[in-house]
Amino acid sequence: MDFLKEIVKEIGDDYTKLASDIDETETYVDTGSYIFNGLISGSIFGGVSNNKITAIAGESSTGKTFFSLAVVKNFLDSNPDGYCLYFDTEAAVNKSLLSSRGIDLDRLVVVNVVTIEEFRTKALKAVEIYIKTNTEDRKPGMYVLDAVGMLSTEKEIADVAADKQVRDMTKSQLIKGAFRVLTLKLGKANVPMLVTNHTYDVIGAYVPTKEMGGGSGLKYASSTIIYLSKKKEKDGKEVVGNIIKCKAAKSRLTKENSQVETRLYYDRGLDKYYGLLELGEKHGVFARKGNRIVVGESSVYPSVILADPEKYFTPEVMQALDEAAAQEFRYGV
Repeated sequence: MDFLKEIVKEIGDDYTKLASDIDETETYVDTGSYIFNGLISGSIFGGVSNNKITAIAGESSTGKTFFSLAVVKNFLDSNPDGYCLYFDTEAAVNKSLLSSRGIDLDRLVVVNVVTIEEFRTKALKAVEIYIKTNTEDRKPGMYVLDAVGMLSTEKEIADVAADKQVRDMTKSQLIKGAFRVLTLKLGKANVPMLVTNHTYDVIGAYVPTKEMGGGSGLKYASSTIIYLSKKKEKDGKEVVGNIIKCKAAKSRLTKENSQVETRLYYDRGLDKYYGLLELGEKHGVFARKGNRIVVGESSVYPSVILADPEKYFTPEVMQALDEAAAQEFRYGV
């Protein structure tokens, strides 16, 4: 209708358009783990949404920073002219850690932030500069905030300096306000943001429950929230990493409360193929014979397959596993 087009024209901003003109093309950033990709996007070849906020929450040492850096590496590798702004609240990211993850140091900016106000100002300023840049000159960008729970407030710092033993009741509102504005701006700019956060046990809950710190702001702003928990992974008696259980507490693209396990090595990060055997067995891609997996005319131990994944996870098998992931994680499939 002409009058609707006139309304859109008169309002005159990039946030207003006819529903028929909305671009629903969904693109993703690989996380470095096929099964984790499936959990958050419904495809083992998917990953983190390219224009939404994704939250990864968990206890200490569950791999939140490793997950973040794996996503950053894959984003930069997939976008040779791309960049990443890494907002670090814990002073946990250094040159040697980034180099060990294989990240291009010349295309990552580490921004140390202490307060919510400081993060909000710097993040919004950066995305505004990006939006004002001519479309043809824009380079793919990505933001990471690690971790939101460590951010203080200007009031809290002032109270500590004045030796006031009071709780800052403004923190959750400041977080909510910051993400309320950032969500729209990042969506407009097509810039993905990954946010890590700590979790705590809810006291008095009838069923053991985990909750993110910092109030409800990140919870409402995120399109996807994944909770992580861990158990040790051993090679003989030596602990070589963690098995990370990942639960979709909130998801726009996949079934909520779905769970997978992936493996995080201390020395080389995420195991790309871990978890695919279980997915394939559940959906008939693989068959089990005792403690072995049937592959063609023979059967082999799962450890043998994971030790040489390219030999067994052929393109045809990966396509079948992607269809299995759609059945397992997507709505209405």
